[in-house]
Amino acid sequence: MVDELETGVDFEKFTWRIEDFSKKNAMKLRSRTFKIRGCSWRILVYPLRKDVNHFSLYLMVADSLPPYGWSRNTFFKLALINQVDKKKSVIKETQQKFKGGYRSWGSFFLNLNDLYDHKKGYLLRDTCIIEAHICVSDFPPKIIQDINYPLNPNSSTPTPDSRLGDQATDQSSDERDTISPRTSGSSPREGEIQGSDLTLRELIDLESLRPEEEAFIPLLEEVCIWRPSLIQNQMRRSRWFRQWTFTSLGQVLHFLKMKKVKDISEEDCKNLQSLWEELVKSSGFDLAWLEPYVQSALDVKAHLERAQRLKKLKDNVVALEIKMKKLRGELAAAEAEFEVARKGLSQVRKGFQEMNVNAPIGYAMF
Repeated sequence: MVDELETGVDFEKFTWRIEDFSKKNAMKLRSRTFKIRGCSWRILVYPLRKDVNHFSLYLMVADSLPPYGWSRNTFFKLALINQVDKKKSVIKETQQKFKGGYRSWGSFFLNLNDLYDHKKGYLLRDTCIIEAHICVSDFPPKIIQDINYPLNPNSSTPTPDSRLGDQATDQSSDERDTISPRTSGSSPREGEIQGSDLTLRELIDLESLRPEEEAFIPLLEEVCIWRPSLIQNQMRRSRWFRQWTFTSLGQVLHFLKMKKVKDISEEDCKNLQSLWEELVKSSGFDLAWLEPYVQSALDVKAHLERAQRLKKLKDNVVALEIKMKKLRGELAAAEAEFEVARKGLSQVRKGFQEMNVNAPIGYAMF
């Protein structure tokens, strides 16, 4: 793999060139750690398992930071480069505020069939090229650098904007890191949402979310990567309707993710049942994949009642077992005492003559 880091006017660009793609560990495919504006990052490929039919990318904060007390406002775009026609490169652009409980962002990019089809241009000579354009700032960048440029770093000319030269020190047998300056011939243009697919944050209004609803966003983004149809079937809906559907779905996901079984009350089950029925009826989502988990949550009350009854019966069995052991001990002691008494009775009976106690003893006269 060859990683190249370039600097733009507002964005700094990192290029991850994955060679021998088919030979890599598809379950743990990630770039080396790279730095932009003093912040450490990694690019991750979502695990390519047998049950996964799509190619998704994540940008992850790679610094060793505490679980709270920090945030990083970031404008960035991830790009899967089409090596045949740069205009067909798949680009996802977004603004995220990374923090302790939210260290990564990812999105669906391509179906795996299209990725592995060499004619499509995304995987040529077993090489895949991924770019990350990053701007760490509280203000939106004014210029978004065009990615439609020659990818050969040898054709570029060094400029004063080339930085982070000390990052090209990490080498291994299958990964070489080189720094290249900004590629010549790139023309800046005004930033706009690019890519063929919308992201969740472009479909709903984040500003209108209540504080407790903001926790739904990472869960929704993750599930939308696995289920791209969730976004696709809402694209023609009104913004208000999309806001309701995704917020409601986020509420269900948050309940399943965060609620402990022991804390689920009868009122919780009623609210979940009502919300779920409304989602299934009106949202337009295909939620068959989620139904078993919701049903499991709804069955918790009955499960807890049965578990309580089971515990009561188990305690009763244990108590009866203890009582039986005690009674067995008493029985054993009684049997031992009985045996002693029986033997004593047997000894006394030897040579003993029965007497009619009702008859007089009498006496003889001669």
